[in-house]
Amino acid sequence: MVNDLVNLIVLIIILLLLAFACYAIWDSRQVHNAAHSTNYEKYKPTAESPSFKELQEINPDVFAWLTVYGTHIDYPVVHGDNNTRYVNTNAEGRYSLSGAIFLDYRNSPDFSDFNNLFYGHHMEKQAMFGEIGLFEEKDYFDARRYGMLYYNGREHGLEFFAFVSVDAYDTSVFRSAIKDPDEQQQYLDMLMSIAINARRGVPVSTDDRIVLLSTCSSSSTNGRHILIGKIIDEVPEDSFYVEKPVSVIPTIDELPSLWENTALWVKACIVFVPILLILLAIILTYTKRRRSRKEYDDFS
Repeated sequence: MVNDLVNLIVLIIILLLLAFACYAIWDSRQVHNAAHSTNYEKYKPTAESPSFKELQEINPDVFAWLTVYGTHIDYPVVHGDNNTRYVNTNAEGRYSLSGAIFLDYRNSPDFSDFNNLFYGHHMEKQAMFGEIGLFEEKDYFDARRYGMLYYNGREHGLEFFAFVSVDAYDTSVFRSAIKDPDEQQQYLDMLMSIAINARRGVPVSTDDRIVLLSTCSSSSTNGRHILIGKIIDEVPEDSFYVEKPVSVIPTIDELPSLWENTALWVKACIVFVPILLILLAIILTYTKRRRSRKEYDDFS
């Protein structure tokens, strides 16, 4: 009997540890799901929809939209009064470990500066700036040349011409709003000299306005990956775009957003009720076995 009790206790402990592990995996997945660009699709500015203004009413710091063709980078951009505000705050102004894509607070939100720094977390599952590091591969870089930047009520094109990997404390790179033309040219020359991948045929001068999309590098503690492009007037066609079919049945890609909008108590029931039922079944089985053994001993 003592051995049965010990076995039951050990089994319960194992199940509880398993439940905790499942919860940890679920919680980690929730963080990534909450950061995925599909959660913001309803706010993307279009000619037919005023949804972007609705997002700005929720959070006035939202001022632009950034898209990198051929990736999942398709997010609203915020501009705070410092560079820590949106590290753990999303574009809707709510606390979130995934943060938001934000423009350096020293840059002007009308993109009148020569160099403009964007920041975003490097996340798994193709969320936030998690795909920036992939541009280190030449084939990936070569295939993805364009993007779109929406601000001041209209779309502008982006043409990416370089990818660099630098240290987070490299002040020669992380400078914003350089004013002096000579310094601007030196800055451009420096970026091109350290570029891992570059399109040398793309003309870039101090008359252009360049953007730097910066994120952490998974291969180095203080490493930073930066995709560099310039703002152009013409909006290139997105050759990667595929129109989604209209369906009333949720697709696999839509399930994370459905889960995100599910009430907390429903989520708790879905996760823990099966575990509790298993524990209850084990306890009932143990009790029944114990009762049967007692009856057998009494009969004997």
